[in-house]
Amino acid sequence: MSTSKTSNPLAKARIAVLGYGSQGRAHALNLRDSGLDVVVGLRPNGPTWHQALADGLRVMEPAEAVKGADLVAVLTPDMVQPTLYKESIEPNIKPGAALLFAHGFNVHFGQIVPRADIDVILVAPKGPGALVRSEYERGRGVPCIWAVQQDVSGEAEAKTRGYADGIGGGRAMIIKTDFKEETETDLFGEQAVLCGGASELVIAGFETLVEAGYQPEIAYYEVMHELKLIVDLFYEGGLTKMLQFVSETAQYGDYVSGPRVIDAGVKARMKDVLRDIQDGTFARNWTAEYRAGLPNYKKLKQADLEHPIEQVGARLRAQMPWLHTAAPAATPLKKVG
Repeated sequence: MSTSKTSNPLAKARIAVLGYGSQGRAHALNLRDSGLDVVVGLRPNGPTWHQALADGLRVMEPAEAVKGADLVAVLTPDMVQPTLYKESIEPNIKPGAALLFAHGFNVHFGQIVPRADIDVILVAPKGPGALVRSEYERGRGVPCIWAVQQDVSGEAEAKTRGYADGIGGGRAMIIKTDFKEETETDLFGEQAVLCGGASELVIAGFETLVEAGYQPEIAYYEVMHELKLIVDLFYEGGLTKMLQFVSETAQYGDYVSGPRVIDAGVKARMKDVLRDIQDGTFARNWTAEYRAGLPNYKKLKQADLEHPIEQVGARLRAQMPWLHTAAPAATPLKKVG
């Protein structure tokens, strides 16, 4: 299952992985199992410190992990990274080493301005850390996108590809991008479709049915629970497979009612969201929110957690024993953050 050490451009390199969340743990373990020299940089004696030790990895404080490393992978949450860079990475990373990110947010929006004497690269698996690890253990891999922002050594691309191979991406597919494209499309996908769009669509559907007098439990099943069935079909075979496996009645409803809900106005507002991402408005607002102590973030999150759909869902999910035996949902990094 492991990659031949001699075939990887990072075969003689020391790799420091900073962070040990969903992505950090998967990357560190996969790199190690590919025969590469890995050290994990973490705050002393925290839960992730002990987890990494239990997993058989070498662990030290971030600044010490960075010293002498040929590649430093920054896999902590986005808002933590600028301070981590200033305090632990910038004073200690050696000239010619590579600084790797799994999300380009901080570099693209200027929250981190890397030193001019290092390579700056990106490898972003298109899946959660738990999947990156489990697919690697099966002898497969999760597709990755990669980019080179700054090439000082002349070997930045080779290092990037070597890292992608080391975490299993080369077994699947690696696609070239740049920091701008990765950052802006990732943020847009999260906000307009995957998280923001999907959750608001589900909530609006639930409220519409309940306000019309239907049982909340029935509404929950129809607009949230069964969403997984459709998303799995999308994931496995796109629109083609979804249309193949739903009834003709469902297909007809899709064709005539879908555009009534997701109309030209929705697309216009999606373009507004994208413009806010592209011109830095979202990044500035999110950075200001974080520095202020997350007051609006906490209020909005609590409102979601207290919505009736969550109360109904908790009761119904308690009657679904198969959910409690499944693997826990992975945390997104960058989400990796």
